Amino acid sequence: MQLVRQKEQTMRKGAHRSRRTLGAALVVAALASAATACSGAAPDRAAPPSPVSSPPSPASGQQAPKKGAAAAPESQAGKAERLRVRKAARALAAKKWGLAGPPLEAPAPPAVKPAITTRKGFETKSEGMPPVFTTVPTKEKIVFLTIDDGAEKDPELLRMMNELDIPYSAFLSDYVVSDDYAYFARMQKSRKDGVALHNHTLNHRYLPGLSYARQEREICGMQDVIEKRFGKRPELFRPPYGNYNDDTLRAARSCGIRAVPLWAAEAFPDRMEWREWDRDLHPGDIVLTHFRGEEDWKGSMADMVRRVMNVITAKGYAVAKLEDYV
Repeated sequence: MQLVRQKEQTMRKGAHRSRRTLGAALVVAALASAATACSGAAPDRAAPPSPVSSPPSPASGQQAPKKGAAAAPESQAGKAERLRVRKAARALAAKKWGLAGPPLEAPAPPAVKPAITTRKGFETKSEGMPPVFTTVPTKEKIVFLTIDDGAEKDPELLRMMNELDIPYSAFLSDYVVSDDYAYFARMQKSRKDGVALHNHTLNHRYLPGLSYARQEREICGMQDVIEKRFGKRPELFRPPYGNYNDDTLRAARSCGIRAVPLWAAEAFPDRMEWREWDRDLHPGDIVLTHFRGEEDWKGSMADMVRRVMNVITAKGYAVAKLEDYV
């Protein structure tokens, strides 16, 4: 008799567990159905997985991707479509900003940066100094656009360069940027791949006329300012007026500078000026301009961009990012 009662109790517990299991399953099913209805998905199609759900199991004969594995490389069709969209956007921006034509597309940067050496005739007596150069060694038809000092803070420039998708680098002097660090912080983040902010000394002095100690204060002091205000200590330095001596390069090296880019051409709103005898662009040339407005120039910074980009594009060149090569 005792054995019979034990069997009945066991059967009742099993039935109770079955009812609980079935009830839970019905609740889950109801929730899934409601989610499908709310999402508007067809009832015979699987709903997309939740962002926090486990990844689907791999198909038979395939291994699951390793955790943290890199995404699959972009397909040729995807790359072509992305470039088509980018080209179309540039064409619209060029029309909006009054350029003669859209800027040309720069090639992909090299996997290994080229070796930079000091231009012949630009050497100083000490060895192992940061190289001084006006052109980056490359065979690609590219040039690099650089802007000096920071006196003019034109918001139109940030919009224009972002919409045209033109890379550029800024070489800042504290005596003219200190009244509006926020403008250059916006500049730094205004492009998807960023705008690099480099060293052009604290006070834009003629460095060869200063002692080593004063040159070091000018250069290292600006390193400190840029690191404090913009979060990164620069590795590129341009001496004011392009003038330097052995002390300049030794001081720059002591402050963490590894290269000194000068320029091969200079852009203004109404003209170009050239360093080379043939008055032309060459692969890898560095182009200089300044943060200036109509008080100093015959035009605005937007006028200057139109002028220099029309020249660069007409000569078959694209603008590349200096930091990808140096």
